[in-house]
Amino acid sequence: MSGPEVIVVGGGLAGCEAAWQAAQRGVEVRLYEMKPRRFSPAHESDALAELVCSNSLRSNDPTSAVGLLKEEMRQLGSLLMTAADATAVPAGKALAVDREKFAGRVTRAIQDHGKITVIREECASIPVTGAMPVILATGPLTSPAMAASLAALTGAQSLAFYDAIAPIIDAESLDMNVIYRKSRWDDGPGDYLNCPMNEEQYNQFIHLLGEAKTVPLKEFEEPKYFEGCLPIEVMLERGRETLLFGPMKPVGLPHPVSGKIPFAVVQLRAENREQTMYNMVGFQTKLTYAEQKRVFRAIPGLEKAEFVRLGSIHRNTFVCAPEVLEPTLQMKKDPLLFLAGQLSGVEGYVESTAMGLLAGINGALLATGRAPVMPPPETAHGALIRHLTASDPEHFQPSNVNFGLFPSLTAKMRKRDRGPYRARIALQALEDWIKTEVG
Repeated sequence: MSGPEVIVVGGGLAGCEAAWQAAQRGVEVRLYEMKPRRFSPAHESDALAELVCSNSLRSNDPTSAVGLLKEEMRQLGSLLMTAADATAVPAGKALAVDREKFAGRVTRAIQDHGKITVIREECASIPVTGAMPVILATGPLTSPAMAASLAALTGAQSLAFYDAIAPIIDAESLDMNVIYRKSRWDDGPGDYLNCPMNEEQYNQFIHLLGEAKTVPLKEFEEPKYFEGCLPIEVMLERGRETLLFGPMKPVGLPHPVSGKIPFAVVQLRAENREQTMYNMVGFQTKLTYAEQKRVFRAIPGLEKAEFVRLGSIHRNTFVCAPEVLEPTLQMKKDPLLFLAGQLSGVEGYVESTAMGLLAGINGALLATGRAPVMPPPETAHGALIRHLTASDPEHFQPSNVNFGLFPSLTAKMRKRDRGPYRARIALQALEDWIKTEVG
C-alpha cells in the first residue's frame, strides 16, 4: 500500500460500510475480519456483513425516522443500502433482505474494491499505529480480549445487555388453511402471514410460555435487555396482556374472508426472496430449543412447524458514548481511534451501519490531513450523534433512531405533517452538508 491509509477492525455491517466510504475517497483500507478462523456464538457464515438477528431493516418510509436515515445513507453513497435495495424481499412498508444474497453482494463489493485489502485475522487488541486512523467496528459480540483493550483505554468497563434472536420457520411446514396473508391496515393480501388466535387459544399459549424453561445465564452475566428487543417471555412477565399490545396485537388485521379481527395474532415475515422461510416477528426468545418447539407449535397454523433456526440470546457490548466519544466518533483519549456500529452505543442494523458510514468518511478525512466533520443536527445522522454524545452519562442506553432524538420543532403543526416536514428539512441540510463539507 502507498498513500494515506485507514485500518478497519471488524467485517460486519458497520465495518464494511466504513471501509467502503474510506476507499471511495481514495484511501487505502486494511479491513481485518476474524472469520472463518474464528466465529462468534451468533455467526455461522464466513461472509462479510452477516445478519444474525432479523432480516428486516425496518420502515422504508422516508417520513419515518429510520426511513429517513436510510434515505440519507443512500444520498451519502452507502454500499449497504445499495445492497439492501438490490436484495429486498416482500415486507410491506419495511425494507427486508434475503440475508444470504445481501451478505454475498457486500462481500464481493468489498473484496473486489481496488483500495481495500481484506485480512482474515483476529485483532485481539486495538491496533496502535501512531499515525493512521483506526476504526473499531467489532460489533456487539466484541471478544473479551478486545473489550479489555477498549476498557483499558476508556478507563471504565464496557456495558453489556443481551439481545435475543427470533426463530425462522420452513414455509412448507405452515398450515395455510389457518394462516392468512395481510399487512397491518393495508388493503389487499399484503406481505405478512398471520396466525390468528381466539381468547382461549391466547390464554393457552401464554400459560405454556409462562411455564417454559429458559436458557440460564452464566454466573458472570447480568441481563440488561434493550427495551426495543425484549425476549417474548420477558414481555409476558410484565403482564398477561402485554403481548396484546406488542408483537401479538391484532389491530388492523381483520380476516380477509370473515372480516373478523382475531383476539391475538402472530405475524410471520418472509426471510428470503423465494419466501421459503419465514421469521416470527417480535418473537425473540431465550427459551431452550426444546421448549421453543413445544410452545410455538401451540400457535394456530404452526402445529407442524419445522424450524430452520431457533431463537437464542447474545451479548451486546457498547461504551458509555457521552463519556468517551467526540461528535466525530473519535475517542476523546485517542483522536486516531474511531468507534462505529453497535459498539458506539446505537442499536439496530441501520443505525450501526450509519455510524460506520460516518466513521469511514471521517477516517478518510483525517488520513488525508483534513478535519473530521459532524452531520447537521436536523438530520437523522445528526440526531444519533447527539444521542451518543449529549446524553446524560448516568442514564445512557443504546437507542434506535427516532424523532424524539431530533431537535424540537419550532412551528406548530399536525402530527401527520411532522414526519414529512422533518424529512424535507433533513434532506436539504444533508445536501448542503455534502456540497460544503463531505464532498
